[in-house]
Amino acid sequence: MSGTRERVDGTEAKQPSVAPGVRLGRMSFVWRPWLVLVTLLLMTATFLLFCLSISVGDFSIGLSRVMATLVGRGEQVDEFVIMDLRMPRALAGLVVGIALGVSGAITQSVARNPLASPDILGITGGASAVAVFSVTVSGGTAAAVVDSVGLSAAALAGGLGTGLLVYFLAWRRGVDGFRLILIGISVSAVMEAITTWLLASADIRDVARAQAWLVGSLDNRSWDEVWIALWCSLALLAVVACAAFQFKPMHLGDDVAAGLGVRHTRVRAVLLLCAVLLAAVAVSAAGPVPFVALVAPQVAMRLTRRPTPPMVASGLVGALLLIGADLTTRAVLPDALPVGVVTAAIGGPFLVYLLVRANLKNLK
Repeated sequence: MSGTRERVDGTEAKQPSVAPGVRLGRMSFVWRPWLVLVTLLLMTATFLLFCLSISVGDFSIGLSRVMATLVGRGEQVDEFVIMDLRMPRALAGLVVGIALGVSGAITQSVARNPLASPDILGITGGASAVAVFSVTVSGGTAAAVVDSVGLSAAALAGGLGTGLLVYFLAWRRGVDGFRLILIGISVSAVMEAITTWLLASADIRDVARAQAWLVGSLDNRSWDEVWIALWCSLALLAVVACAAFQFKPMHLGDDVAAGLGVRHTRVRAVLLLCAVLLAAVAVSAAGPVPFVALVAPQVAMRLTRRPTPPMVASGLVGALLLIGADLTTRAVLPDALPVGVVTAAIGGPFLVYLLVRANLKNLK
């Protein structure tokens, strides 16, 4: 097709450029070279930072030895240090970062608001409240039940329950983004108050343990925790990938999506449920790491030059932020701080930037 057309006056005018499409069987894709290039670069950077995180420690290991060990050709000492001691922590950072990044991209896309994230919507607050309850409660049937399922399962249940509560409270013949954020902020405040009350009334030893978990940390991750988070995240990401094809027309509006045969209410509910579960899985594996789900989609959107947060790039940016923050605490800062301290130091100013930018846009 020619890129020009003839006007009424006989002159030629350029038609708007349309991204070429690619068809694989019954599925069709829009080919966006810049998006693909940025995504590949993010994958490469994530892999290199992942290997660098494994190589840094009291016993330094070169990147070449790390890669040789990953393909099964490393020495026995390197294999023990990498696979048994450092791999669970690095893999937890990768899985949690991807889960938080994709979760933030979904919530921001559904709410159509850059401030929508699991932190703002109260999901992490609910997971934290239930986890603190499981740590500080003493005696009775509740303690026995919580001890049987473990701290991670308690946090997962708390995040899921809070997310469902926010969704049902925000439902009014559909989910409005502004109402969703307001209700999320309210529920988050209630959960924070419950957490504070539990900490104030608990034994000092339980408070110390709960506070260490509340900051968000990748320290002392076990393979059991990593495998649970990995398989749960992979299952949820598969559902998100299937639903994402029907979600794209919804950016044009619910009426247009309905005209194209998309059941927008069902798709939105499925994606929000996946976002809640991804955030809950991340919190159960590493604690409530703040601001990663807020920052990662916005950074990915600017890097890829897309009008909405791209999910794959958002997950990769989330992994980069979390692994980079963990590497900073171990290799740059004088004291090994929890990773949540670094992400909060990055995310706080970025939240202020988003608020200022929104205010300036409203003034125009």
